[in-house]
Amino acid sequence: MNQQKIGTFLKELRNEKNLTQEQLAEKLGVSRRTVSRWETGSNMPDLDLLIEMAGYYEVDLRELLDGERKNEKMNKELEETVLKVADYSNEEKKKLTGIMHWLYIAAIVSFIIFFVLFFIQPEEPTFLFGYAEGITLGIPFIMVSAGAIMTSKYAAKIRAFKKRVLKRGM
Repeated sequence: MNQQKIGTFLKELRNEKNLTQEQLAEKLGVSRRTVSRWETGSNMPDLDLLIEMAGYYEVDLRELLDGERKNEKMNKELEETVLKVADYSNEEKKKLTGIMHWLYIAAIVSFIIFFVLFFIQPEEPTFLFGYAEGITLGIPFIMVSAGAIMTSKYAAKIRAFKKRVLKRGM
C-alpha cells in the first residue's frame, strides 16, 4: 500500500469538492493537521473514516486504498482476469473429475473381477490368479485413498506443490 499515492489521491478528491483542509477536517471531526498528514502520506485515516470518505467522495473503498480511480478499462481487465481464473479452475475440476471417473470405473471392474475370481477360486492358486487378485484389491484401495486425499484439506497443498515442481522442471 503506497501511502504517498493514497495521500495524493485524497488531496485530488478534496480539491474536486472544492474544500479546504479545514472544511474537510470539520466535516470528519478531525484536525486540519490530521488531514494534512493524510494528504502528505505520513499518516493514514482510520478505517471508519476511510469508509465515510469513500461515501462522501462517491468512490469505492478499493479506489481509496489503491490511491487511484478504477476506470472502465480496469474493470474490464479485472472482469477478464476473473473469467480466466474461473475458466482455469473449471478446467482443473474437469480434469480431476475425469480422473476420478476413470478410477471409479476401474474400481467397479476390479470388484467384479474379484467376485468372479472369488467364486471360481482354483484349487491351486496360479500366478495369474494371485496377480489378478492383487490388482482387484489394490485398485479399490487406491481409489479410496485418492478420493480421501482429493476431498481433504490437503488436496490444494498437493496441487500447489505439484505446480511448483512442474514449474521448476520447465
